[in-house]
Amino acid sequence: MKITEEAYNKAIKVLESCSRSFGFNASGLKGGYNGLWSRDSMITSLGASVLGEKFKTTFKNSLELLSRNQSKLGQIPNAVGDYNTDRKSRVTFNTIDSTLWYIIGNSVYVKTYNDRTLLKKYQKNIDKAFLWLSYQDPNEDKLLAQQPTMDWQDAFPHKYGHTINTQALYYIALKMFGQNELAEHIKKVINGDIEKYLSLYDKKLGHYLPWVWKNHDGDREQEEWFDTLGNLLAIVSGLATPKIAKSILKHIKNKKINKPYPCKAIYPVIRPKEKEWHSYFSKCLAKDPYQYLNGGVWPIIGAFYVVALVKVKNYKEAERELVNLAQANKLGKDKEWEFNEWLDGENGKPKGVPYQGWSAGAYIYAFNCLKKKEILF
Repeated sequence: MKITEEAYNKAIKVLESCSRSFGFNASGLKGGYNGLWSRDSMITSLGASVLGEKFKTTFKNSLELLSRNQSKLGQIPNAVGDYNTDRKSRVTFNTIDSTLWYIIGNSVYVKTYNDRTLLKKYQKNIDKAFLWLSYQDPNEDKLLAQQPTMDWQDAFPHKYGHTINTQALYYIALKMFGQNELAEHIKKVINGDIEKYLSLYDKKLGHYLPWVWKNHDGDREQEEWFDTLGNLLAIVSGLATPKIAKSILKHIKNKKINKPYPCKAIYPVIRPKEKEWHSYFSKCLAKDPYQYLNGGVWPIIGAFYVVALVKVKNYKEAERELVNLAQANKLGKDKEWEFNEWLDGENGKPKGVPYQGWSAGAYIYAFNCLKKKEILF
């Protein structure tokens, strides 16, 4: 059996271990990450949904739990669960991508199972979610703006305003629900075709900036490190033009961001005393170079790298990277096939929590995109 096929079967086992009565747990460990995260459960469901009816109920329960705990203003929770005993509530918010992934998840559920009952039941929730997102536009420029650390990179790095990760997810959500005119407007703005002062694409760097905010007489609030997931989501979604997609993928190879396994979360790493450094970084796992979000390898990102290569029809390269991704997921601190959360960005040593639902789900999704040579959903 090929390692990619073995990884596929092992990934299904991880999804089984993450499946709970309330939906997809973030980790298959007993008590590990005891809760349901919006982004984790929806990315896990991307893979689970291609496995027939096997995980339909778990996917459905994930969406229902998030729907029931939506805020009065329309925001979808970051997480629901008992994962942190210090918190006064089982429901936490303060994210922007959770709401976006929730909308995307609802669309994927309908397309996968040809079942609109959940959509009809929660149409008002989806409408409220879109309304909440529309209010995250203080500049009235049709782009979503966020406060610092309001997406999956919630401890590192420090970014705010217009971020490529959020714009790519927003573009996907709008397209999925037929808001094509707004989606195409955002695409033109982000790529610098119109309103260039708002553009996120940097021609000199050859990739999208991680975040941009105000321009103070030519002194623009922005940083230039490479946000790997945000750039890959831009390719997968079609937000990036073919020319930009080619440039981004070239940058990944040239800078070896896909080494030792696909892919490092950011490039280059951020060190103390550099202008991008903030004091609170020293209190999180990213305080050291090539650890956690500071240049650590995240298999979930590697999966979207494979999918991005499929998007540009580079199937041979996608096959090679799928093998590398399978090898990364095979590694373990205690035994093989742990599907760890992240790996050391220099030596590939597995770190973080094992049996991660989104590491396994994203792998299954990438495997099937490559097999069918198309971007599913």
